[in-house]
Amino acid sequence: MVLDMKGMIFTAFLEMVENKFSLNLADEIIEASDLPSGGSYTTVGTYDHNEMIKLVVQLSERTSIPVADLVRTFGEYLFSQLLEMHAYFLEENSSVFEFLQKVDSYIHVEVRKLYPDAELPAFHYETSIPGTLIMTYRSSRPFADLAEGLIIGSINHYGEKIDVKRQDLSDGNATRFELTIVG
Repeated sequence: MVLDMKGMIFTAFLEMVENKFSLNLADEIIEASDLPSGGSYTTVGTYDHNEMIKLVVQLSERTSIPVADLVRTFGEYLFSQLLEMHAYFLEENSSVFEFLQKVDSYIHVEVRKLYPDAELPAFHYETSIPGTLIMTYRSSRPFADLAEGLIIGSINHYGEKIDVKRQDLSDGNATRFELTIVG
């Protein structure tokens, strides 16, 4: 099954590789991945998500950093990109919990305006325990590590002390994140 991802994700990933490692390494992983697109991405294009998996695996092989760690780091990096594009939205929300609970109703709505055919993950929220937000991530793609990186990026942005516990419910397509305010 081919599941498409927006080129903006690919261009941000390659930018991260260039910034954190080198332009040469970015070129190496593109070459070694033997990608149908040739590794030439536009922000508005749509590409097979398996290309991202190949790129991350090649980066992992060359850096000896586990794939999951690289994808989480990319999630944190991607959060900084989203921060630039949607700074006003982050300013409107005063806490991690407030922000995260609006991802589906605001960020994903904005993404769909730009990319009507975008296939986005979904989140279900539970707030019945004071000081705790439980988010269940579901996606047709195995990118729970990316979601975790985005969550960590938001925690870092707001500067709150929050403990994150993760429970995988399936092969990266469904994951439960329990966020608890510390102290």
